[in-house]
Amino acid sequence: MLIKLYTLILTIILTSAVQAQGDFFQASLGDYQEELEIAANENKKAIMIFFQMDECPFCHWMKSNVLNQSKVQTYYKKNFHLLSHDIEGDVEITDFDGNTITQKDFASKKHRVRATPVIAFFDLKGKKITKFTGRTSSVEEFLLLGKYVETQAYKQMRFSKYKRVNQ
Repeated sequence: MLIKLYTLILTIILTSAVQAQGDFFQASLGDYQEELEIAANENKKAIMIFFQMDECPFCHWMKSNVLNQSKVQTYYKKNFHLLSHDIEGDVEITDFDGNTITQKDFASKKHRVRATPVIAFFDLKGKKITKFTGRTSSVEEFLLLGKYVETQAYKQMRFSKYKRVNQ
């Protein structure tokens, strides 16, 4: 009986995580130069990359508790081009500079992603604006992170100070 209950709960959690990812992130063919063009054409403020891996409990928590929230999806889809990136992937992609590189090398060698999730924002030229390592504490903190980038507050202060000033 407990095994059936555990299996049911695990299935619900994984299904909601997959649905959140499918609803939140744009489909990508792995050409990040093209993603820059799409973001610019759609008048987005930046590109957000969610660096993640399948076994990461904090990534699943973000997908199940934050990324699937309608106010998060509405705000982020309006302002950002949203991509998910597998830090363990062997698939070759084209980076922002037009170089071919594996997903894992893009994450580890180019952006020093070691733990997940990492939520990184890039301007429309592919330059990193800011990154947040780990899961956010709440929907509100994730929305605040978006506003930090949208309003370009990152040019004046670190996110930790922005949070103190705006909470």
